[in-house]
Amino acid sequence: SHPQRPTSVRSCLLKNALFISNLFFTVMGLVVLGMGLWGLITKESFAQERIGHIGTDPMLVFVFLGLTLCLLCLMGCVGSLRENSCLLRLFSGAVLILVAAQVLVAIAAYSLQDQIVPVLRSGMLMAMVRYQDDLDMRFITDEIQMNLQCCGADNYRDWEMNLYYNCSAPGVQACGVPASCCIDPLENGTVWNSQCGVGAQQLVEFSAQSVIYLGGCLGGIARWIEQNKQLIGIVGIALLGVQILTLIVTTRLLDNIQWSKAISSQRDVES
Repeated sequence: SHPQRPTSVRSCLLKNALFISNLFFTVMGLVVLGMGLWGLITKESFAQERIGHIGTDPMLVFVFLGLTLCLLCLMGCVGSLRENSCLLRLFSGAVLILVAAQVLVAIAAYSLQDQIVPVLRSGMLMAMVRYQDDLDMRFITDEIQMNLQCCGADNYRDWEMNLYYNCSAPGVQACGVPASCCIDPLENGTVWNSQCGVGAQQLVEFSAQSVIYLGGCLGGIARWIEQNKQLIGIVGIALLGVQILTLIVTTRLLDNIQWSKAISSQRDVES
């Protein structure tokens, strides 16, 4: 008697489940890729005078991650639809590595949570010191300050450590802050006003609060994490669960394919 061959219905369900999960992660990969390209375009990294330094642009990390995720999902889709065992093994191995890496990162983040704030502070201060001299640091700092509606690491007076915004520095920027600190950096709602933060450090807090954001970005990050703690946990667990489910489905589909091939080989020998 021959072993029972896996039903076509079960094989079809496994293929569809794997295809849907790969489609989900493909969308995520495209979003990450879009973020990277948006950053490169916003910073005008493709301009002729800057194209020579594009290899060191941190936005390339997002581009690389997005492309890698899309290619990985393409491998899973093709492997499932064509029942290619080699592609499916490569795909399951890559997913297993990703799951293990995420678990290790989560464990490290939990065990080192007391050191996260000092690391963020030192990184933010370094970005502020190199604000004018490093286009990437300026872009990241501006995006953080505008999206979190904050200014500086702890408060707006942190900008005094910058060579150009220091009150003893020559020039119009002395004792000022970047325009990304301003509550309304757009003049007449359309034109970017780069001088809106001029002299802000000389203002007392009562006067400055109508022009710039007084709170530091570390406090803004802490508040955002506290407000979205449950959502972050749910999303993280859901993503990890989908990846583990994808790994299980891929393994079952591989077993199904190998079982089908074994039955076919046995029947060919007997015939």
